[in-house]
Order: sequence, then C-alpha cells, then structure tokens
Amino acid sequence: MSLQDIVVKVEAAGTSSIGNVTAILTEIACLLEKLASNGETGLIDLKSLPFSPGEYEQLRLALGRGEVSARLDAIGASEIIETHFPGVWWVTHYNVEGDIVADLIEVATVPNILCSQPEDVRAGLERLHAILSQSAASDD
Repeated sequence: MSLQDIVVKVEAAGTSSIGNVTAILTEIACLLEKLASNGETGLIDLKSLPFSPGEYEQLRLALGRGEVSARLDAIGASEIIETHFPGVWWVTHYNVEGDIVADLIEVATVPNILCSQPEDVRAGLERLHAILSQSAASDD
C-alpha cells in the first residue's frame, strides 16, 4: 500500500465548529475567577477576533441573557446586557448611523460605562445644592 492508496476526505468546518467559542468561554472563566478572587476586571474585544460563520451566534447562545440590561444614548447608542453569568456583560456601542463600533465582553460587577465619573458626581452635587438653596430661600 502506498500513500496514494490512502483516502483522505476533507470536509469544511460548518457552523458546528466551536473552536473560538470554547477559547472565548475559557478566557471569560479566567477573567471571572480573577473578579471573584480579587475584584480584577477584564475585557474581551470581540471585533478583534476572527469568527467563522455561526460562532458569534453560538457565543451569544452560550452566554445567554441575565436579568439586567441598560441602554445609553450618547454620541451613539450603547447596549449593556448581563449574560446568564453574573459579572459577565455583553456591551455593544453603535455610532450615530447605527453601525457597531465596539462589541465587548466586560467582566466586572458593573460595566465601567455605567459608573458615574467623579466630575459628573461633583457637578450633580452642585446642582442639587443649588436646588436646595433655592428651596430654602423660598421657605423664608
């Protein structure tokens, strides 16, 4: 028997291929372990990864959907969705035309985009003090 006698059948990897999905889920598990053990957050940029047909949807199905979601409207819309795994968030940012500009998995207790910035907190406090001052003045 020679090498020419050996039949080799090559098949395309269909949508059942989960190579990237397994790798991403493993990375998420590592990030979640860090979050649980010492509070360290992490981020996976999905737009930088080469997905084969069907893998993106497989990842969505594997992560599922949790109880919390938020939508922000700033320079473009942002969608923040808790996955089935607490601490794992799917964050998608859109431009004003509605195109996805960032697609991220964020591992954190609360996604960074939902946290108030210190300067915004100070500005809000100043506005609240102004309202309280006006209220006190009108009570006199």
